[in-house]
Amino acid sequence: MVKKREHITVTITGYTSEGQGVARHPEGMAVFVTDAIAGEVAEVEIDHVGKTAAHGHIVKLLEVSPHRVNRACPIGKRCGGCNFWHMDYEEELRLKGQRVRDAISRIGGVDPGEVTVLPGTMEGYRNKAQFPVGASDFGQPVAGFYMARSHEILPVQRCRIQDPRADAVKTAVMEWMELENISAYDEGSQRGLVRHIYVRTASTGTLVCIVANGGVPEVADTLLQLVQAAVPDLVGLVWNINRRPGNSVLGDRFETLWGQGYLEETLCGLKFRLSPRSFFQVNRQQAQRLYDTALELAQLDADTTALDLYCGTGTITLCMARKAGKVYGVEIIDAAIADAWENAKRNGIDNVEFFCGDAGQAAERFAREGVAPQVIMVDPPRKGLSPAVVDAMAQMAPERIVYVSCDPATLARDIGLLREKGYVLHTTKAVDMFPRCAHIETIVLLEREVL
Repeated sequence: MVKKREHITVTITGYTSEGQGVARHPEGMAVFVTDAIAGEVAEVEIDHVGKTAAHGHIVKLLEVSPHRVNRACPIGKRCGGCNFWHMDYEEELRLKGQRVRDAISRIGGVDPGEVTVLPGTMEGYRNKAQFPVGASDFGQPVAGFYMARSHEILPVQRCRIQDPRADAVKTAVMEWMELENISAYDEGSQRGLVRHIYVRTASTGTLVCIVANGGVPEVADTLLQLVQAAVPDLVGLVWNINRRPGNSVLGDRFETLWGQGYLEETLCGLKFRLSPRSFFQVNRQQAQRLYDTALELAQLDADTTALDLYCGTGTITLCMARKAGKVYGVEIIDAAIADAWENAKRNGIDNVEFFCGDAGQAAERFAREGVAPQVIMVDPPRKGLSPAVVDAMAQMAPERIVYVSCDPATLARDIGLLREKGYVLHTTKAVDMFPRCAHIETIVLLEREVL
């Protein structure tokens, strides 16, 4: 019988999808161990016993992996953001590639072969920061990140994966709140003013958005002065009002206090306008590699008609349009479609059409109207494709399907469903969009089987 607080000696044999070490209790139950590395032998204390697995932490390392390193981030064990500061990057890339390979072979029923992960820069790559704001036990305002599996704010001086400008803004806002006695929002009472500090950074400058539980205070001029001193490349200061309880960061009302309410950024040679609400990949350098890889697999030319489902603000749609004859983009969020049309206009691209609607309904519509794309690109949310989307895609019978995924498990499931529709997995690649974090982006090419 596995018991809480029990001490056992285990060998770490692999990893969970979130990067925890996997071991076996002497009685056979799987034990997930925080901050463990494959191959290590450790004394582990059991923290929680579930129906199918137990969770524990390392009390003492008995055999240490050569991939274990000293944490470069001093708060890495407490913060709920990163997962892998305790191991070197070589092991992180290996486990991410293995995760993709295992999911596709076990769930999808197809052997993808070895999966190489394109590495990225480990520090300073995130171009968007969302710092929750609260009050310390002494009543002082604090900002940082939520601790793992909680809503307790861990104050952070420097986040190593964020652009340093974001930390500079956070420090300036904290100084303003203390100087002008500005209250922090309290989730329990739903009182207090400042809820989040939202920062977007680009090669063209920094955009700052203060998310608040009310209107702009009279001392906003002081805020602007402090933020400008912290980030001289500031292009805009925006005030957002969000009075709704819950986890949503942004509200619906925006007021630009100074400058412009957007940033401009270049990706794959195209210019995009980014407001606080706009979707944009948080790792620009790796996003370029991701899109280049997807376009390479799509094999587009001037005679190609392509369909981009889940197109967002049209980033990859417009990249496809530079190579294809005609591209259709579909997205369910109307604000994103408005941004997509604006981005097309800004870049002088006129061989695209965007439609606002559910991907499944849009795919059915295209199939019904006889639109016959040679290539379909999909980049769905974590839940993957719905059966309606899979059916409609198969009805359109494209030659190639390029699937960009943020979840290897749902990708593998959909590979299995598409295989039943006559599509064979041809190529599997992965891009590390989030170094030091458990997420991994995968790109696969599926080709229609010729009988």
